[in-house]
Amino acid sequence: MTNIQSVPLEDMLADKAAKVNDFQIMIATVNGSGSQTANTVLLRAMFRMGIPVSGKNIFPSNIQGLPTWFTIRLSKDGYIARREEYHILVAMNQQTLAEDITNLAPGGACYYPEEWAIKQDRDDIVYYPMPVKALTDASGAPPNLASYISNMVYVGVLATMLNIDLKQIEAALDYHFSGKQKPIQMNMQVVNAAYEWAQDNLAKRDPYSVEPMNLTEGMLLMDGNSAAALGAVFGGVSFVAWYPITPSTSLIDALREDLQKYRTDPETGEATFAVIQAEDEIGAIGMVVGAGWAGARAMTATSGPGISLMTEFAGLAYYAEVPAVIWDVQRMGPSTGLPTRTSQGDLLAVYLLGHGDTHHVVLLPGGINEAFEFGWRAFDLAERLQTPVFVLSDLDLGMNLWMSEPFEYPDQPMDRGKVLNAEEIEAAGGFARYADVDGDGIGYRTLPGIEHPLGAYFARGTGHNERAIYSERPEDWVKNMARLRRKWETARTLVPAPVVDSVSGAGIGLIAYGTTDACVVEARDRLRAQGVETSYLRIRALPLNNTTREFIERHDRVYVVENNTDGQMASILHMEYPDLAARIHSLAYSDGLPLSPRWLTGAVLEMEGR
Repeated sequence: MTNIQSVPLEDMLADKAAKVNDFQIMIATVNGSGSQTANTVLLRAMFRMGIPVSGKNIFPSNIQGLPTWFTIRLSKDGYIARREEYHILVAMNQQTLAEDITNLAPGGACYYPEEWAIKQDRDDIVYYPMPVKALTDASGAPPNLASYISNMVYVGVLATMLNIDLKQIEAALDYHFSGKQKPIQMNMQVVNAAYEWAQDNLAKRDPYSVEPMNLTEGMLLMDGNSAAALGAVFGGVSFVAWYPITPSTSLIDALREDLQKYRTDPETGEATFAVIQAEDEIGAIGMVVGAGWAGARAMTATSGPGISLMTEFAGLAYYAEVPAVIWDVQRMGPSTGLPTRTSQGDLLAVYLLGHGDTHHVVLLPGGINEAFEFGWRAFDLAERLQTPVFVLSDLDLGMNLWMSEPFEYPDQPMDRGKVLNAEEIEAAGGFARYADVDGDGIGYRTLPGIEHPLGAYFARGTGHNERAIYSERPEDWVKNMARLRRKWETARTLVPAPVVDSVSGAGIGLIAYGTTDACVVEARDRLRAQGVETSYLRIRALPLNNTTREFIERHDRVYVVENNTDGQMASILHMEYPDLAARIHSLAYSDGLPLSPRWLTGAVLEMEGR
């Protein structure tokens, strides 16, 4: 093993300002090598130390063998957006080693297996060798687990060099392995060995370290797909049909696990739910629409290519007015695109999904707390409005770990909407399924099995009158479409309202949605530091309500920030408010990664001519 003599701490950092809890770690590995356990253990350990953290996994769309990068950002100020530069490199992939070292920030530190013969040709970074093979061999781990265990070497070395609490690493391993002592002890043995080796052999020559804080007490660390699944359980989901597709599969995996835990009859042991893997996305949405018509709270989860296949059934549900919930965990398109990269490229497609004059309700969660909330609220909206409700998450939110305050229990009983029973049918002398009785565009419905001869109707995707009778009469068509437009106007009053932070005197407004929120929050602070004040409106749902119009009217220039190429939300705003179009400017960028505050700050300053 390499032996590097220690030197006093004050000599190590004499010419470098200490950087505590404010840097980024990049861990470069090979897909399928088991590094995810080590990476999430590091992330969770520092989170447990009270340090605000965020982790992002950049992985290939194959199963094994290609490069994977995992970033851990520490921010004493609580920022969680993607940071472009990294300061600590853990190089565990020879294929990308040269490029990874090239991109390491000046003053950074590179950790690498000592058995690699690497050229240390940068004099502005520090190189730290690690005895990965020697410590792995000494662990006595079975050959089939050696590559997994080897990742714990860099966990132990970083624990020494960054001052990460070993007790919190062990607690993170306990969480990961659900208290199973054998894997916990096997991994912790290697962590301890690496920790002690680094103490004896590595001299600290970089300024980066961590210290305990108290900024995460009581908070959660969870991925968005798991939060969405838990929200759906709270929303009373009883039927799920799906077809596997990255990055939505783990949402259904988490949902199935939650349902098995919480929705099994304690007396009979029988499930009170159904989760069915369909033959494709067409079959999945068809089952969901059928279950929704029958009165179940039904949902599916997919991504862009699956949305394309669901188009015809989504149009049927819209026009026949059947409730359904569809989660779209967005990835890069068009076509197959980049299956394991993130974007907000499905917005327009989902908003107008289907031929003819079709508009869908779309929810846009900005974090895992809203992924949970919209997980249950989507069902209430779908049944109240009798329509498909789409929830647009993305890979960044769905598959990465995020901090959040504890979720809030639903603040209202389940809203089943306008459902008539036999007594109500009898009292009314019947009903007209598509009649606008209340002036809100929403008709009354019955559920199959109602015990009244006048309660039945035919759910039609063809032209129909208000009694659900087939009709090609122009006046029936026009009347029905006018009613659907009134329902759309009602939806404006029911969907989650935007979140607004108005700054008095600011001439610039920023509009964003979804996971771009983290980028905007940090970029606004950067802009303020340069003398540029901004107001901010985060859209949480479509259709838009009047709050958005008023926000645009109050500002000279409004920049719409989104992670796609075409500026899709900006296009919707132009369509919605043509009289205000001159004030609305698109700041859209998409390269498969989450937007960074550095990019947004520069883009706004450039637009402002500064």
